Amino acid sequence: MTTYTGIHTRRALLCGISAVALAAMPLAAAPVARAQAGGVAGPARTAVPPLAWRACERPGGPAGQECADLPVPLDYRHPDGPRLTLAVTRIRSDRPAARRGTLLMIPGGPGSSGVQWLEQKGEALRRQLAGAYDIVSLDPRGVGGSTKAACGLAAADRELVTLRSWPAADGGIGANVRRARRIAEACGHNGGAVLRSFSTANEVRDIDRFRRALGERKLSAWGVSYGTYVGAVYAQKYPQRTDRWVLDSSGDPDPARVERGWLANMAQAADDRFPDFASWAADPARDAAGLRLAQRADAVRPLVLGLAAKLDREPKPSNVPGVPLTGNRLRQSLQIALYDGSAFPQLARLIKAAQDPAGTPELPGDIAGPLPDADAAVTVATICNDVRWPRSVDTYRRAVAADRARHPLTAGMPANITPCAFWKDAPAEPPTRITADGPSDVLMIQNLRDPSTPYFGARKMRAAFGDRARLVTVGRGGHGVYLANGNACGDRAVTSFLTTGQRPERDVYCAG
Repeated sequence: MTTYTGIHTRRALLCGISAVALAAMPLAAAPVARAQAGGVAGPARTAVPPLAWRACERPGGPAGQECADLPVPLDYRHPDGPRLTLAVTRIRSDRPAARRGTLLMIPGGPGSSGVQWLEQKGEALRRQLAGAYDIVSLDPRGVGGSTKAACGLAAADRELVTLRSWPAADGGIGANVRRARRIAEACGHNGGAVLRSFSTANEVRDIDRFRRALGERKLSAWGVSYGTYVGAVYAQKYPQRTDRWVLDSSGDPDPARVERGWLANMAQAADDRFPDFASWAADPARDAAGLRLAQRADAVRPLVLGLAAKLDREPKPSNVPGVPLTGNRLRQSLQIALYDGSAFPQLARLIKAAQDPAGTPELPGDIAGPLPDADAAVTVATICNDVRWPRSVDTYRRAVAADRARHPLTAGMPANITPCAFWKDAPAEPPTRITADGPSDVLMIQNLRDPSTPYFGARKMRAAFGDRARLVTVGRGGHGVYLANGNACGDRAVTSFLTTGQRPERDVYCAG
C-alpha cells in the first residue's frame, strides 16, 4: 500500500503523463460525490456509450496497444452534470479463440498510472495468459492522462522527503505541522471539486463505468498495492461483477483507518524487511564491487542509524546543487530501496559516498527534486478524502515519540502528522468494510517481508474475506509479487488461477 510511496521509484510513486481537458461545463462550484459506492439508482444507470479506440502503441510497449477516453461524472449523484475524462488503454487477446474475458490491471498509489503499468507489464502478462483475456487498465482521476487537479504547492512542499513527514533530528514535529497545514490550505483553496472527487469510492465507481463501456458483464482483475484495496472495495460493492480476482501485496482494510493504518504499519514493515538488505550488504560477494558495508549482517543496522544521525548534524553536499544528503534523505532512500532488491546497490553506493570524506553522494532521482504539483495533489487528496484523520497535534507528537523509540529506522515518520489533520472537508462517505459476503473468487499473493504492505496487514485482508479468498505466501522480501520477483511457485499459482480458474483448496506457502 503506497501512502506517499510506490513500487520503488518516484515515477511509480506518483505518476503523471499529460493533462486532459475537462468538459466545457465549469467545475469550480460542482458538488462532491457523496453517494454510496455501490452505485446510484435511476439516471446513473443510463447507457454508457462504447469507447472510441485509437492506436497508441509505443516503442518497447506491447504490440497493438490501443487508447481511448472514458467520460465519467464528476459527482455520481448527478450523472448528467459535469464530466471528467479518464485515459484508458487495452491490448486485445492475440488468440481470439482462447479468449474468455477481460482482465483489468488496477494500479497502486494512490497516484500510479494504469496506462504506464500496462505499457510496462502488458506483453509479459499477455504471454502468461496465453490469449485468455483482453487486458485493460486506466489512469485514475488525477493521474497521467486523466483529468487532473492541482494544489499550487511550493516546490519545497512537493519533495518526497517533505511530503512524507520525517520529524526533525531531535524528534520535533513543528516544521511538519506547519507544512501539513500549509498543504491542506493550498489544496482546499486551489483544488476545487475535482480534487474533492479523488477517492477510492469514486475510483471503484469509475471502474464499473469502464466495465459497462467495454460491454462486459464481469471483469477479472490483477490489483497491486493500493490497487488491492481498490479491488477489494469493488469486489465488496459489485460482487456479481467479479470473475477471477487477484490481489497482489495487500494492506489492512480496517475501515476505521485504511490509509492511516497503511502508513503506520510501515514502521514495523521496514524492520521486517531490513535484515534482507543487511545480509546482502555484509555478504563477501559485495567486496568485488566495493559495496560491502560491514563484516557481519548485525553491524549494518547500527552503521545506517549512526550515519543518518551524523547527517542530521552535518548534511553532506550531494551531486544536486543546493540539495544536500541529510539524515532524512538517507532514511527515505532506504525506504525506497527496501521495495526491490535491485535497488540495494544504489543504496550501498550512497552510504559509501556519505562515509567517504572526499565522496559526493549521488542522490536517487526519487529524492533529488520536487514532484509535479498534480502528482502530489492526487496522493494527498485521496488519502485525506478516504478517511478521517486525528486533528490533535499533541496526538501526533506523542505517537512520533513512541514510534521513534520502537522503530528507529523510520524515525517516527509513519506516525507523524499529514495534511489530512487540517483537511477542510470531511470524507464524503465512510470507508467500505470488506466482508466474506460474495463469491469465492479471490486469490491473494503476498511476500513474507514486504516493506510497504506488511504480511500482518495482508493477513487481516485475508481474514476479512473469509472463504471468499485464498492466500499464497511467498517467502521473500520486497513489494509486489506476480511477475515481479521471479518466484516461479507464486507466478504459477496466479497464472493457473487466471487461465484455468483453479485455485488452491487452502492457503499455501511458496519458498523464496
